[in-house]
Amino acid sequence: MTKEQILYLEERAKEIRKTALTMIYQAQSGHPGGSFSAADVIAALYFHFLKLDPEQPKWEDRDRFVLSKGHVCPALYAALILRGFLPADAVNTLRRQGSLLQGHPDMKRCPGIDISTGSLGQGLSCAVGMAIAGKNDGKNFRTYALLGDGECNEGQIWEAAQAANKYQLDRLMVFVDHNGLQNDGSTEEIMPSGDLAAKFRAFGFQTVEIDGHSMKEITGAVSFLQTQENGMPKCVVCRTVKGKGVSFMENVAAWHGMAPNEEQYRQAMRELEGGAA
Repeated sequence: MTKEQILYLEERAKEIRKTALTMIYQAQSGHPGGSFSAADVIAALYFHFLKLDPEQPKWEDRDRFVLSKGHVCPALYAALILRGFLPADAVNTLRRQGSLLQGHPDMKRCPGIDISTGSLGQGLSCAVGMAIAGKNDGKNFRTYALLGDGECNEGQIWEAAQAANKYQLDRLMVFVDHNGLQNDGSTEEIMPSGDLAAKFRAFGFQTVEIDGHSMKEITGAVSFLQTQENGMPKCVVCRTVKGKGVSFMENVAAWHGMAPNEEQYRQAMRELEGGAA
């Protein structure tokens, strides 16, 4: 990756955060904390790695993306708007009756959504199914899934991981947004997750750990793992900060699912723009 490409992706991540923040503020509902921690990974995928066509959202040979932690859909919706899957004015419709942008992704309603998600723990199973189908059909598309670390409390995650190993899904790549917080507090307090990278390795995944806010590390990890056609599914454990980019949201569990008031919104936008708080 060139310096210019890295800077471009960093700008896309900033725009994703700003757009997601505006959606949540206008709706007075949503999940900013996890949307901000996942924004850099989503930017790298949607603006560099994913093979997509906004004019053909159901293109058979597209890459697939599963947002297993479906509550952080504002970040995904922002990427879809910026990529041209959705009109710009959709930003004003989050969680409204009849909107394309519901509180969790709806594949029957929103172009660019490959699977409806929201019930935590289920997305990896869907991604595994997509990857198996692609392999059986001789397709070259890749399947990516984004999980939360709190979501890894769910047993179904590990059942899916076993299947990914059994079927040698080396075109499946899992990202874990490891921000250390979930709805009710820290992951260590609610249900200690232990060493997630070691767990995925034990389940047969080729696994790397990175700074999930370093675009250089994100793109380097994905680029490297994509060259490894060795029968092993891939995992990228991303060390992240919940609420990344907004000082009063960072590492505060309360911002898991809370909308800012007007004063907080204005301060957050200034900080995301890089201005003084």
